[in-house]
Amino acid sequence: MPQATPRSSLLGARPSPFLLAGAFLTGMLLFVHGGCGGDERDCRNATDCRYDNGAPDEGKEWACEEQRCVQHPVQQPPPDAGTDAGTPDAGAPDAGTPDAGSPDAGRPDAGAPDSGPTTVSMQILAFNDFHGQLEQPSGQVLAGVAPDGGPVRVNAGGVTYFARHIAALRATNPNTVVVAAGDLIGASPLLSGLFHDEPTIEAMNLIGLDLVAVGNHEFDEGSTELLRMQAGGCHPVDGCLDGDGFAGAKFKFLAANVATGVDRTLFPRYDIREFEGVKVAFIGMTLEETPASVIASGVEGLTFKDEVQTVNALVPELRQQGIEAIIVVVHQGGVATPGSLVNDCKGAGADGLISGAIVGLVKGLNDAVDVVVSGHTHQAYNCVIDGKVVTSASSMGQLVTDIDLTLSKATGDVVAARANNVIVTRDVQEVGAVKELVTKYQELATPLANRVIGWVAQTLRNQSDSLGQSTLGLVIADSQLETTKPANLGGAHVAFMNPGGVRADIAQGEVTYGEAFTAQPFGNSLVTMTLTGAQIDGVLEQQWRPSGATLMLLPSAGFTYSFSASAPVGSRVDPASIRINGVTVDPAANYRVTANNYIASGSDGFSVFTEGTNRLTGAMDVDAMETYLKARSSAANPLPAPALNRVTRLP
Repeated sequence: MPQATPRSSLLGARPSPFLLAGAFLTGMLLFVHGGCGGDERDCRNATDCRYDNGAPDEGKEWACEEQRCVQHPVQQPPPDAGTDAGTPDAGAPDAGTPDAGSPDAGRPDAGAPDSGPTTVSMQILAFNDFHGQLEQPSGQVLAGVAPDGGPVRVNAGGVTYFARHIAALRATNPNTVVVAAGDLIGASPLLSGLFHDEPTIEAMNLIGLDLVAVGNHEFDEGSTELLRMQAGGCHPVDGCLDGDGFAGAKFKFLAANVATGVDRTLFPRYDIREFEGVKVAFIGMTLEETPASVIASGVEGLTFKDEVQTVNALVPELRQQGIEAIIVVVHQGGVATPGSLVNDCKGAGADGLISGAIVGLVKGLNDAVDVVVSGHTHQAYNCVIDGKVVTSASSMGQLVTDIDLTLSKATGDVVAARANNVIVTRDVQEVGAVKELVTKYQELATPLANRVIGWVAQTLRNQSDSLGQSTLGLVIADSQLETTKPANLGGAHVAFMNPGGVRADIAQGEVTYGEAFTAQPFGNSLVTMTLTGAQIDGVLEQQWRPSGATLMLLPSAGFTYSFSASAPVGSRVDPASIRINGVTVDPAANYRVTANNYIASGSDGFSVFTEGTNRLTGAMDVDAMETYLKARSSAANPLPAPALNRVTRLP
């Protein structure tokens, strides 16, 4: 059974002093997989023993001798065991060993079974939800508890420091693979988003990222643009804005459950790495619900398949290739208890562990899966679920998960695994090449980012109240209404903003273009359409889902309505309460309604928008914000924060 053990035992072997500061972070997990059955059955190899007899005793592994299953002690490799670090041939035999093409390559001499280690040590460095965060993110990471019981928080993140932590961890084991569990790009700050996330791809090339499972935000600009991220080439409309071309990703995107046809996927389903003769498979996937969270045109022609079924169908294929060590990298996640440490697994789920979609997903996976690297929820956790190590590294490059695996040379399986979420502290030397890259794009972006476009009297918050209203979200909706109100630009009566598109506060005082871009970084265009009053009511009803989930839209000024929280889903809004500038909306009358192209295409579950007619596509959302602030604010008269009074809750 998996069990937690002190992480400090591993840190003692780490040469980098700054990593030792994380020794107080607990969460090393050790597990051994097994099947069931008796030991009297004949065997052909050690794999038969594992599946017929279950897990061996602690510290031992199965072997098949004279068609009988026996157990031998696991021999740990010496500290310097492994292959040449950082070279294209990492994982191949060292010079002087049998030729890689010979039958004995990578194995001890057949006549000397005790001449070498029986296991291989490898390391996975994992992260998720980077979202193009090249500069230092705001906020701190909870690192521990002080002697007085108070929280210990540290600054974390920034790609130049992230690169140093990755390099230092990689140096501890030549058998290292660096993976990301989706949303590497998309919803990015201006420094990356302004250049269509090319800077993030280039930074990850420098860092040495190996594999990325696609996330939903990888599709923000559509699958064709995502393919460009892999293959390279300039943007079809904007060209290469940095002036020096774009070579694409040196790492591989994986998309096992994103189908383009029968037995065809957008990217490879998995990648196989070999370490000292032992093969390890990495399956990459995104969440099945991706089409509901991206623009419909961006995923046209793609089918997003069930994650569990996808993995389980691949297991026999991998085993036919002699692969027993299987790692799933998936953009789906769980929810931990607020205030948990980065290596905790506490939550509202069974046995006090994390909750969320990842739990059911993991429990449904074939027992052949050893490790699940997850993401999507921007949470930090370090768990063992159903005998599998399950990790997540928060978001924005604030953590790196260090997963150490011991592989059996006899069976090819994982016999031990240890995981640790390492905080990306800023008390280390920045990586020069990465810093130069960031500086280059800062110099290109700064003139645009620092341009003042308005003033606000109070900080505009993206945090919603109990009715789903936020001051920033309402201002964005107001800007979209004002931009599309002229008859030649749409003739809009009302605008709706989706809360997921509001990503960051705008601080009191001067508002720069960079701040406005960071607040709504998706580059969505505005769509004005005709809906009847009854259809507007239908849109509002779709805010409450049969599942119990709620997603409240942010309406523009002049639009008000009331809802009853106790009424059945589908009948919560009182049609008589829906008013535009104080006038009750007529269910049979036509109204011009503006929404960004994300929800206008039916995303986030607002399918009624797709029924809109006479659709007119207009300005970009951030441009609408700039125009609105310039017209409505000045240094002497900054824009006040709107009152949160557009939605009323009834009993």
